[in-house]
Amino acid sequence: MIKIVPMKEEHIDGVLAVEEAAFSIPWTRQDFEREVKENAMAIYFVALDGEKVVGYAGMWHVITEGHITNVAVLYEYRRQGIGKLFMENLEKAALEKEMIGITLEVRINNEPAQRLYHKYGFRAEGIRKNYYSDTHEDAVIMWKYYPCYEDYEKHCNNE
Repeated sequence: MIKIVPMKEEHIDGVLAVEEAAFSIPWTRQDFEREVKENAMAIYFVALDGEKVVGYAGMWHVITEGHITNVAVLYEYRRQGIGKLFMENLEKAALEKEMIGITLEVRINNEPAQRLYHKYGFRAEGIRKNYYSDTHEDAVIMWKYYPCYEDYEKHCNNE
């Protein structure tokens, strides 16, 4: 059974394994240590299968907005609803902190990720040319706005 919990320092080894499997230019141990120990804007979750980290997702709370930094799941755990669980947890955190919206960049050719984000109400709002340094691929800038954060229970829980 997969459970989603806030990321802690003890999860970094597992997060690094996911990061290195998922991205061609992975973040370093120091990057994740900084996120967990020093970055007051950072909100990160891990997916655990028992004690094994099988995915992680993170966001920065910048003034009134959330910026999703990374979402990654080990290949063998994909298509099991973990991305959905991450999106739900990130959105809950955003609404609890009264963010007006969440933004992210996604590779222009990463259609599965774009479908997931569209499913959760994100819309493409621009392109960042040559955003990815490894391939010089463009990124789609996506946004989801929250007109509901002032009355979370009534509007955001579809009650």
